[in-house]
Amino acid sequence: MSNLKPWFEKGMNQYDYINSMQVHKENLLKVYNGFQLDETDKELLHALQEKELKAIILAADWCGDAMVNLPILMRIADEALLETRYLIRDENLELMDQYLTNGKARSIPIIIFVNKEFEEVGKWGPRSPEAQAVADELKANVPDKESPEYDAAFKAFIKSFTERITTDEVLWRDIKNSIMATLKNA
Repeated sequence: MSNLKPWFEKGMNQYDYINSMQVHKENLLKVYNGFQLDETDKELLHALQEKELKAIILAADWCGDAMVNLPILMRIADEALLETRYLIRDENLELMDQYLTNGKARSIPIIIFVNKEFEEVGKWGPRSPEAQAVADELKANVPDKESPEYDAAFKAFIKSFTERITTDEVLWRDIKNSIMATLKNA
């Protein structure tokens, strides 16, 4: 898709997105309030300000990955003067289906970086490689969906994953580094 301006204009700003949240709002704010950028990060992001980049974020408040990735993106966006707009995944499937993970999964969040002409210059999501490794490790003991133990095991996985991603500051830095690497190349 060449010009993403209609999608950007359709999106909610950061504050409307946060205020609309029914699930994970407390955890998103916990990460937002606990995560800080260091001076080196800020210098790099300040250098990006003149590019006038923007971001379209496909997300949903029930998503655990969005709960940790978005507050880190919000801090990055503040320093880079990156204007952001949030679209709810299930209300924007036409756009979502252009950003499938592994060509088939509607995994979120997806962050689409655009230039001032609203042309895509980068894409990030749904997880950093490090967060994927944590998820894979924690999910290793979850049986197949057909198993009678699946539901309980999956709930336990979600609980442990949520606990880890809302408290692990090393993981937060890895997520930040992953997002910033994409942004630097935008």
